[in-house]
Amino acid sequence: MPLLDPATVILTSTMMAAAMTVVLFSAYRSFPAEVRGLGHQALGMLSLTASGVLFCAGPLIPEGLLLFVANSTMLGAAGLMLIGTQLFYGRKPSWWWLALTWVAGMVCLVGWYVITQDYALRVAVFSLLTLSFYAAQLVLLVRHGERHFSSWFFGSLLLVQSLVLLLRLVAALNGAVGTSNASNSAVQGIFLLSANFMTLMMAVGFMTVATRRLQVVMEHRSCTDPLTGVLNRRGFAAAYRREAARMKRHGAPISLLSIDLDYFKAINDQHGHAVGDQVLVHAARTTISALREIDHVARFGGEEFIVLLSGTTPERAKAMAQRIQASLFAARGGNVPDYTVSIGIASQQTSDESLEALMARADTALYRAKAAGRDRSELA
Repeated sequence: MPLLDPATVILTSTMMAAAMTVVLFSAYRSFPAEVRGLGHQALGMLSLTASGVLFCAGPLIPEGLLLFVANSTMLGAAGLMLIGTQLFYGRKPSWWWLALTWVAGMVCLVGWYVITQDYALRVAVFSLLTLSFYAAQLVLLVRHGERHFSSWFFGSLLLVQSLVLLLRLVAALNGAVGTSNASNSAVQGIFLLSANFMTLMMAVGFMTVATRRLQVVMEHRSCTDPLTGVLNRRGFAAAYRREAARMKRHGAPISLLSIDLDYFKAINDQHGHAVGDQVLVHAARTTISALREIDHVARFGGEEFIVLLSGTTPERAKAMAQRIQASLFAARGGNVPDYTVSIGIASQQTSDESLEALMARADTALYRAKAAGRDRSELA
C-alpha cells in the first residue's frame, strides 16, 4: 500500500485551492483599492484549482492534451501569484517574465514529448521555472516588505516553498522522483503533499500581509483629512501627544502655527466650491513642501490648518511661518486663483500647558494678524 496516494493528495489540495480562491476573490472585491494584487493572487489560485481538476480528470482527457494544458496552467498559476505580489508592493508587474517562462516551459514540454519523455528531466525543468517565481517573491518581500509579523510569516512560507522546489530539482537530477505523477515513491508522495500544502499556505500568507495593509490603510484614513491628505483632528492629537512626550523627556519646545486662508468665502462665492476645494488642496501641499519631514500639518476646519513644529523656538517658528507665506506667493499663477493666508504663532516651553491653551494662544495671534490687514503672521 503506498505511503501517500498522489491522486488523493491532488484531489484534496484542489478542493482547498478552490476554497482559497473564493477567500481571495472575496477579499479582492471587499478590500480598498490601496490593497493591490489580490485579484491576481485569486486568479493564480483559480489556475491552480483548474490544474488540479485537469490532473484528477486524467483518465478522461487525452494524455498529450493533459500534459500541456495542466502543466501550463500550473506554471501560469505561480506566475500570476508573482504578479500579484509585485502589484501589492507597488512594483511594475513582470508580464514579460511570466510570458518568457511559460513559453520556455511549453518548448521544453514539446521537446520532452517528441524526443526523450524522461520524466525526471521534465520535473527538473518545471521545478526550476516555478522556483524562479517563488524566489523572486521572496526577494521582493525582503526588499520592500514591512518589518512586521505578517511579512515574516509570508516570507517564511515563500522560503520553505522555494526550498521544497529546490529539493525536488535536486531529486529529479538524481532520478529519485519516479517515472510519472502517479509514482508511489516516498519522495514523489512527500513532494506532492508538501508542494500543494505550501502553495495553499502561501495564499494564507498573502492574506495575512493584505490584512495588515488593510489595517494600515484604515488607520491612515481615520487620521487623515480625505480632501487634502493632511492630518485631521484625531491624527493631529496623536502627533501632539508624541511631541509632548518628547518635550517632557528632552525639554525641546513645541511651536504651533494656526493658519487661515484669507477671504476664502469670497473664493467659494466667486469661483464655486470645487475651485475652493482645489485651493485647500493647493494650500495643504504647498505648506507641506515648505516644512521639514518631522513637522505635522492638520486641517481643523473649513479653511483652517494647524502646523505642529517639532523642537522649534518662537523665533524659528516665526521664520517658518514667513517661509510658508513665501512658498504660497511663489506658487501663484497655476490652476487656482491667487490667495493669501494669515498665521498665528504660539510656542510651548513646558509640559504644564495643555494643548487647548496652546491653541487658544495661537488663535488669539491669528485674530491679531487678521485685524492688522491679513496676509501676515503674528507671534503670541
